[in-house]
Amino acid sequence: MMRNPPQYFHCEISNRIATIALDRPERKNPLTFDSYAELRDWFRDLVYAEDVDAVIFASNGGNFSSGGDVHDIIGPLTQMSMKELLNFTRMTGDLVKAMVNCGKPVIAAIDGICVGAGAIIAMASDMRIATPEAKTAFLFTRVGLAGCDMGACAILPRIIGQGRAAELLYTGRSMSAEEGHAWGFHNRLVPAEDLTAEAHSLAERIVAGPNFAHMMTKTMLAQEWSMSIEQAIEAEAQAQAICMQTGDFERAYTAFVAKEKPVFEGD
Repeated sequence: MMRNPPQYFHCEISNRIATIALDRPERKNPLTFDSYAELRDWFRDLVYAEDVDAVIFASNGGNFSSGGDVHDIIGPLTQMSMKELLNFTRMTGDLVKAMVNCGKPVIAAIDGICVGAGAIIAMASDMRIATPEAKTAFLFTRVGLAGCDMGACAILPRIIGQGRAAELLYTGRSMSAEEGHAWGFHNRLVPAEDLTAEAHSLAERIVAGPNFAHMMTKTMLAQEWSMSIEQAIEAEAQAQAICMQTGDFERAYTAFVAKEKPVFEGD
């Protein structure tokens, strides 16, 4: 089971799907020091949660997130020492690490504004479904900072390509929903009224599958970035051999022989 309900973002767990959303729609859902830290801790705990097999990071009030709160975060940062600043930037990076290492597929359901750290959260998710109104921007240069924030220079080029990522990170301009879909950032575009249903449909399909194997897939997707092809093939051989010892592998075989659809149990 997950820890107590979070204080700084909305969370609902139902049918093995956790739906979370930043909960300040009147401000387009900015992040604060507290919500950053709580999201980091929540995703760290998710590794051990037996009641969650997929996560939807949802929009709220027509927007995904406006990123770090100008008043609550950016203002105080201008008064901090180097040590305090490094503590903050490491903490925000730890949120991305926690999402990548949480062991559960994460689906970002993006509507409206998705900028700054909000764009990073979408980037760090495994899949992204967006509405035509979604506007994604990595705004760091707009506030006098480098585009290399929270892993953006490592992860974004792997999703959309080096040149496209460089343009977005140098200019801070918005990527339209259509660009995001054409470039591979968004898996699909759906009307705003269908966004929640589409995200849940994808999550339901995932949680109906072999969830131990899904964890292994997510682990390999992250770890193989830094491997050679030979190392990756060996790592996948070991991962697949482990999955071949699961009950779900045997269930799939038994169902196939019986010409039935397998019912996976995640072990």
